[in-house]
Amino acid sequence: MTDTPREDVTSEEEPAQAGSFPDSAAEMANETEVEEEPVMAQPSVEEDDLTELELRLAERTADLQRVQAEYLNYKRRVDRDRELVKQNATYVALAPITEVMDTIDLAREHGELEGGFKAVAEQLERILAGVGLVKFGAVGDPFDPMFHQALSHIGEDPDVTVTTCKVIAKAGYRIGDRVVRAAQVLVVDPPTGPTEPAEPAEPAEPAEPAEPAEPGEPGAADDETNE
Repeated sequence: MTDTPREDVTSEEEPAQAGSFPDSAAEMANETEVEEEPVMAQPSVEEDDLTELELRLAERTADLQRVQAEYLNYKRRVDRDRELVKQNATYVALAPITEVMDTIDLAREHGELEGGFKAVAEQLERILAGVGLVKFGAVGDPFDPMFHQALSHIGEDPDVTVTTCKVIAKAGYRIGDRVVRAAQVLVVDPPTGPTEPAEPAEPAEPAEPAEPAEPGEPGAADDETNE
């Protein structure tokens, strides 16, 4: 008996394994892009701490600047008050001495400031000027009610355009910008009406010489009689 050769029987298609995708589905999956939502970056703990430190530093800097400004204002106020106290003390001490200076000025006007008295007076004036007592008031100064006390108006003066000190009865004194005593003065006012320059007088015409009298006139008879 002749054996018939066995032919290999192969299936045309192998059954797909369970759970696997066909090749076409895999290719489609590769070609498809899956869009993902962007993820917001969350600040780290170190960045939060740094931001907080910067805020605290800015607050402390502002506090320091405010304290420094307050200190400078306080220092200025203290210096100003100290200077004011000094001026008040000087004012109280020197105000009565102005009467002594009036006596010295009066003696100088009458020529009685001589010898040792003159040396003492000049030394006293130098000391008072050194501590800040300044003398003011002179003839010809424009009248200023802040610095002058007008004792009287003595008329009008065509040479002035404003009310002017004409006579200084007592000199004034000040310490810095503070008046210790106003100058006592007599003042003149500018003319109230228009002033016109006086017209020059016309020169007189020379007299004509007299003509000699003829004989027979009264003048001629007198001359003959005198001879």
